[in-house]
Amino acid sequence: MAIATGETGIHGACAPEFTRVREVFEDNFARGLETGAAFTVFVGDEPVVDLWGGLADHRTASPWKHDTPCLAFSCTKALTAAAALRVAERGGRDLRAPVASWWPEFAAEGKDGVTGEQLMSHQAGLPAFDRRVTVAEAADHAAMAELLAAQAPVWEPGTAHGYHSLTYGWLAGEITRRLDGRTVGRYVADEIAGPLGLDLWVGAPDGVLDRTARLTTGPTNRKPARGNGATAAGTAMPGTASDAARPDGEADGPRARLARDARDPESLFSRAFASPDVAAVPGKYNNRDVLTAGWPAAGVITTAPALAGFYRDLLAGRIVSPATLQDALRPRATGPDRVLHLDSSFGLGFMRPSLTFAVPRAARKGAFGHTGAGGSIGLADTDHDIALAYVMNRTGTELSGGIRAMRLVKAVYDCLR
Repeated sequence: MAIATGETGIHGACAPEFTRVREVFEDNFARGLETGAAFTVFVGDEPVVDLWGGLADHRTASPWKHDTPCLAFSCTKALTAAAALRVAERGGRDLRAPVASWWPEFAAEGKDGVTGEQLMSHQAGLPAFDRRVTVAEAADHAAMAELLAAQAPVWEPGTAHGYHSLTYGWLAGEITRRLDGRTVGRYVADEIAGPLGLDLWVGAPDGVLDRTARLTTGPTNRKPARGNGATAAGTAMPGTASDAARPDGEADGPRARLARDARDPESLFSRAFASPDVAAVPGKYNNRDVLTAGWPAAGVITTAPALAGFYRDLLAGRIVSPATLQDALRPRATGPDRVLHLDSSFGLGFMRPSLTFAVPRAARKGAFGHTGAGGSIGLADTDHDIALAYVMNRTGTELSGGIRAMRLVKAVYDCLR
């Protein structure tokens, strides 16, 4: 691959046919959209893009390095799903069976018929805790699962779906904990990241935290977007918090309802995203207790090469069998989301193309993955045999994806043509 270093401050390598990707990555920095970021693309097992640049910590001006890991929020859900699928596959467990068959306490409050598939596809009706949960409490995975098992569902499971922003991890993660005995973080370390040599952790050790990028919401100094076919800078993609504030022509349309819910602390949307109560601890998501807890819905700390490598290895059959993956990608829940209001689509843990997982037209059949709040993304495509990941430490207002990620993903598909 061609080396991309020099006056731009961007480091790494990029295959000549993917020069456009490097240009977009550089432009995100040039237009003041980034503090520090990294982007990696594999075609098959071949790395074709591996770029990084900017600052890992704006306070100390520490540079972002090739091995700089960063919190990638809900990108974690794909790892939690992969762990559950692998445990079920290796143990001969049928995820279409009731959850209560291996988690008896979950049958409380009329949940006896909820299946493992419904648990993994945001259909269980448990998108928020009934009470405010503290960061200290959230470190106890068994206690979080116990709280959710005792709750009544918000809707009849299986009749609707809604994004389980944080509770997803302790629900789907309980498949691994109950059937294998290990937490998601331990299982991922022992069975996926370790054997495959991936620098990612669901709950990072101190040595990793010492070099982890510091999150910031710093100034953007945005300049007008150039003609690259992406949404204009400063305008969030469909399915984001910023987009919710835009009028959609209907006083009670999905974006208007999302905007109202975002302002109402008692709405299902607000409760789904606000507990555990990260706002109550110093540093919020930079807090070491948060980063070491290994929340299985939003706790992965990863480099871009590692997250892209995870999707590369999924496609290659190194984590679960091709048949298991193909079945997991079959959409189980598609349409209006009871939490986000906008249309979303989920297989078993993986997002499929929708308003909340926006992809270029060429990716709409084969793409899957998961976004992270603030803008990160991990994505693979079964039709094009590509895997990619984008991580950054300047968080935007996006709940799902974002303009920076979309510009990069679009550039990849443009280069494939």
